[in-house]
Amino acid sequence: MKRLLKLLLTLAIFGSAAWFGYHKYREYTRNPWTRDGQIRTQVIQVTPRVSGMVTRIAVVDNQHVKAGELLFEIDPSQYILKVKQAEARLKRSIEASRGTKIEYERVKKIYAKDPGAVSQKDLIRNEVNYYKSLSDIDSAREALNAAKLNLSFTKVYAPVDGWVSNINFQIGSQATANKPLLALVDEKSFWVFGFFREDTIADVRVGDTAVVTLMTYPDTPLHGKVESIAWGIAPTDGIPGSNLLPKVNPVFQWIRLAQRIPVRIKLDEPLPQNVKLRVGMTASVMIRKE
Repeated sequence: MKRLLKLLLTLAIFGSAAWFGYHKYREYTRNPWTRDGQIRTQVIQVTPRVSGMVTRIAVVDNQHVKAGELLFEIDPSQYILKVKQAEARLKRSIEASRGTKIEYERVKKIYAKDPGAVSQKDLIRNEVNYYKSLSDIDSAREALNAAKLNLSFTKVYAPVDGWVSNINFQIGSQATANKPLLALVDEKSFWVFGFFREDTIADVRVGDTAVVTLMTYPDTPLHGKVESIAWGIAPTDGIPGSNLLPKVNPVFQWIRLAQRIPVRIKLDEPLPQNVKLRVGMTASVMIRKE
């Protein structure tokens, strides 16, 4: 009796293992799967719009910031001076316009009373001078606005919520306009790229359910949807050679390797609380087709 029970128990264990293995094999063969996946997100290169010496750094490397939070400041002294100069120019333009207006109105009144006392040429010249002075006021006002705008650019703020990365400058460093100083990892734009063999994605469609398993959190699978499938990858052969003919490397193998096509996965929200996504994390991706 004991032998029979032991035999039945052994058969049950082997049967369960076989059933489990069969279903895993079926899942593997019917659902496209890849271990070549990676976490991606938008990484913003924070770039100052004016040049100058850095006088303050308000964050530290890898710090979380909110949109609108101060990142660093550039010495504003030269831009304050330009604002004052623009204000002085605007004031001079207004005063000069006031004088030309008085002269224009005086000549116009004389011409209205006695057309022979003032030539039409003088009248037109004074009119042109007056309207030119109004144009000078507009130009000076725009110059003042530009100077104030450049002054505001001496304080650089975070454009999105995220994490500061790669602070490799310090107080006293020279910031150059349109040259990135640090990176900001956008916390609200994470996605997954799964690089699938081309012979496994013929039936993959946008909207298909995907299961993502991160190497960092192997026991916490994430779920998402196929957002898009890449329409092309860069060729390794066929680039123009020295004489503009295609440059194709010889192949000394009989096996043709399948290319890897990027499939973009949008993760479902909210994510589990214990999962912290980081750019470049390794992931396995399975697209469910049954």
